[in-house]
Amino acid sequence: MSDENGTQDTGAGSPGTDTGTGPRPEPLRFFGTTWVNHDNGYAPRRLAAAAGSLAAAVASCLILRFAYQGLQIADVGSFVTLLVIVMFAVCSALAFGHTWESFKKRPDPDRQASLRGLLGIGFVGSLVAYFFRSLTEAPGEQLHREEYESALTQHQKRTTRRTGNPSKKRRRA
Repeated sequence: MSDENGTQDTGAGSPGTDTGTGPRPEPLRFFGTTWVNHDNGYAPRRLAAAAGSLAAAVASCLILRFAYQGLQIADVGSFVTLLVIVMFAVCSALAFGHTWESFKKRPDPDRQASLRGLLGIGFVGSLVAYFFRSLTEAPGEQLHREEYESALTQHQKRTTRRTGNPSKKRRRA
């Protein structure tokens, strides 16, 4: 079986991944389920994700520079130019913080929907957050690992068998 990224899911080294029972790890974008055991090209994918997000952030800054030059050519005035610069700076800072926190805990879907415009304007901040997280782990790996390991322990607690015959159990007086 393979995931949406084309990564072969062997399951042999992953506890609970291909046994037919138990929880399965949730695939991450660009990484599939390679984050579980850091196998099948995990390190090159992390390097590619970091380089790609940094390249996209640089390209985005160049595009914003062209937009700034367009404002200068249009001669809209210093107030509007300053307003646009502050808007992109503030939205990028907020998008960085929101994206960084979403790697640690699942964001509220309603709040996520209400922040969609702000995150769209501050896309540079999201790309920079993705770059910095890719330097240490797959973005979202910590959150997914915690959820997966807690699901595994819950599954093991539910499926452990008792030893001995319960009818022969001594009664407490």
